[in-house]
Amino acid sequence: MTDSNQVNSGMHLEKREWFVIAFTFLYLAIAVFAAIRKNSTEFILYIGVLFILLAVVGLVHFRVRLKISALWGLSIWGLAHMMGGLLTIPESWPRLGESNVLYNLWVIPDWLKFDQLVHAYGFGLVTWICWQGVQRAFLLNGLRVTPSLGLMTLCVAAGMGFGALNEVVEFIASLTLPETNVGGYENTGWDLVFNLLGSLLAAIIISLQNPATDQVLETVSPDAQ
Repeated sequence: MTDSNQVNSGMHLEKREWFVIAFTFLYLAIAVFAAIRKNSTEFILYIGVLFILLAVVGLVHFRVRLKISALWGLSIWGLAHMMGGLLTIPESWPRLGESNVLYNLWVIPDWLKFDQLVHAYGFGLVTWICWQGVQRAFLLNGLRVTPSLGLMTLCVAAGMGFGALNEVVEFIASLTLPETNVGGYENTGWDLVFNLLGSLLAAIIISLQNPATDQVLETVSPDAQ
C-alpha cells in the first residue's frame, strides 16, 4: 500500500491545472454578469450549484488526481451549460419550444438537440471520471485493474446515477422557480436516454483503449504507483 507521503502528494495544483481554473472562473464571471443582466433567477441558481460542484471536483481531484484532459473536459462541459442557457439563437433557426436559447436548438431538425448533445458528452465524461476513481481506489491498495464488464457496468451505472441527480436538481428548480426552461416529462426521458448513450460510449472507448486481460487484478509495488 502507499504511504501517507504518496497520498498527500496530490494536495497541490500544477501550472496547467491553474490554467483550467482561470478559464473556468473567467467564463463563470461572464455568466454571472449575463444572468443578472437578464434577470434569470434560474441560471443564477444553476451557477450557484456549479460553484458547489467545482468544490466537489476539487476534492475528488486532490484524492484521485484526475487527468488534465478530464479537467478541461469538465470545464468545457460547464461552458456548454452556461452557453446553452444564456445565449440566444436567431428566430429563424430550428428550435423546440418558445424560448430561443441555445439549449433548444435542433442540431439535426426533429432528431437531435444541442441540450441532448451536452447531456451525452457530460455524463460520458462523468463515466470516464468514475473509471479514474475506480483505478485510483485499487491503486491505493496496491492493485492495478483493467476494464472488465463488471467494472464498466459499475462506472456506467455511476454515470447514470449522477445524471439522475441532475434531473432531481432540475425538478427542484421547476417547483421553486416561477419560470424555467427545464421541459416536461418527455424532455426528462430524452435527457436520461442521452445520458445512457454518453455513458455507454465512454465505457466502450475505455475498454478499447485499455483492453481487459485474463488477469484483471495485478499487484503493484508502492514504488510503481
